[in-house]
Amino acid sequence: MFVTLGFIGALLPLMPTTIFLILVTGCFARSSRRLEAWLLRHPRFGPTLRAWREDGAIGARAKGMACAGIVLGYALFWWGARPTLLLDLVVGLGLVECAAFIISRPAPRRP
Repeated sequence: MFVTLGFIGALLPLMPTTIFLILVTGCFARSSRRLEAWLLRHPRFGPTLRAWREDGAIGARAKGMACAGIVLGYALFWWGARPTLLLDLVVGLGLVECAAFIISRPAPRRP
């Protein structure tokens, strides 16, 4: 299921990709070494998954896209839900914390 969601996310804007592939790589590490190796060697997703596994690293482009998605998601939430001030602050603070975590990750090492 996570593999399918990850590949759908690679094709659709605003659908996350990497988080699903990180989850599936963890699952495959415990169940199928062959499928785990396939994902880690994949030409498109492998470098990102290996960087996360080895260093907890996120590339600059991915950080920018993730933060842009957070801003867009918050804007759509605010526009569509018209939240109370308290809910607005709670959601906003949670998203700022997520963005801070993403930004704080190191950059991947060059091969």
